[in-house]
Amino acid sequence: MNLNFKSTGSGFPLIILHGLLGSLDNWQSIAKHFGAHFQVFIIDQRNHGRSPHTAEFSYELLVNDLIEFMQQQKIEQANFIGHSMGGKVVMHLALEHPDKVAKLVVADVAPVEYEDRHSTVFKALFAVDLKTIESRQQAEAILRNYLGNDESTVQFLMKGLYRDDENKFQWRFNVQSLYDAYDEISSGITSAKPFEGDTLFIKGEKSDYINAANFSEIMDLFPNNQLVEIPGAGHWVHADKPAEFIEAVDRFLLK
Repeated sequence: MNLNFKSTGSGFPLIILHGLLGSLDNWQSIAKHFGAHFQVFIIDQRNHGRSPHTAEFSYELLVNDLIEFMQQQKIEQANFIGHSMGGKVVMHLALEHPDKVAKLVVADVAPVEYEDRHSTVFKALFAVDLKTIESRQQAEAILRNYLGNDESTVQFLMKGLYRDDENKFQWRFNVQSLYDAYDEISSGITSAKPFEGDTLFIKGEKSDYINAANFSEIMDLFPNNQLVEIPGAGHWVHADKPAEFIEAVDRFLLK
């Protein structure tokens, strides 16, 4: 599979993966900063952004897509940053192909199964009839009917709405495929062997994705870890507090 990507900077490779319903666009400003020290690749994962949309979706496929991407770019080993679903992808990669990973940064997710946190989001997306809406404002109003005052989620989803070559509205993410695979996306991670490499977990203070109850599973699978909490940040820690996020990653990758 040929994944859509952008590259900036030069040096040792750094590959960045977005989360569920996101795209590489979410990471462009941060990628420019890291490009001062690394050759940075930001990637649209399968069923997201401008990468191919398919009915099939699983962590095994996402890891295989990433391995294929590295082969295409002639990358033997890289540093990785992954947020949320992207964090699970890079954790799977590190556990299954540790030789490919130099240092690992996992943003606000643990290697555990999560309860359903997106049913309302999917209901909102399915409620937007792309065949009949006539404006972005109309789509946004429908999302608000379901998501209420969750302004950050509404605006995050609206970034994925665009007009295609026929001037018809489309989503940049494959809503049906991601909905069908949601149990897989929420699933936990198991491995016979831990990843022994350096790993940084970055937690948003206002987020409970990483907590005292699941930190033992982080320790089991990623024993050589550091944990940094970003004050005032939620689950989208890199968007809420970009300067603090960048500082934490710089301290880890550049030492």
